[in-house]
Amino acid sequence: MREMIKMVVVLTVLAAFSGGLLAAVRDNTKEKIENQQLLFVKGPAIKSIFKDAANDPITDRFKLKDGEIERTFFVGVIDGKPAIALESYGKGYGGDVGLMVGINTETDAIIGVGVTTHSETPGLGAKAKDDPNFSAQFGGMAVMEPIKVNKDGGKVNAISGATITSRAVASAATDVGEIYKRLKPQLIENAKSFSK
Repeated sequence: MREMIKMVVVLTVLAAFSGGLLAAVRDNTKEKIENQQLLFVKGPAIKSIFKDAANDPITDRFKLKDGEIERTFFVGVIDGKPAIALESYGKGYGGDVGLMVGINTETDAIIGVGVTTHSETPGLGAKAKDDPNFSAQFGGMAVMEPIKVNKDGGKVNAISGATITSRAVASAATDVGEIYKRLKPQLIENAKSFSK
């Protein structure tokens, strides 16, 4: 019995030490991981959306609470006026498809979109990220209205053989529109500070 208690105490101490060590590693690497994601995952999409920006939209960002979720918004200053970009996700064939959407806050129109993350089939669904013609379809669309593929009564031409991925991108764009509607006054107020 005494040996069993000894083993339980040793295991408890080891588990507590391991848990503390893992928490410390996570806390110390959190900022570095976030910076790497900004530069290599979200950054290319943001830069393609805000290619005409007079500022660095990756650096010029702010966070807002949307219910329980804290969201990051990127600001691009184009012709002296701020525009915003934010990321949302849609359910694709191989998992979630991350989509960055840039919005002109004066016209409520989409400036551009860029796929940030996906697990879609190479050569099919992966075209959502690589095909500029697919992404270009979203430019100028009203962000306040649901965005759908042609097969669902919308205006987006689905990628051949990748309708599920195309729907995921359209769904993510629609979700961005919903977030934008909820937070528009706060977004415009926060974005103004970057255009001065």
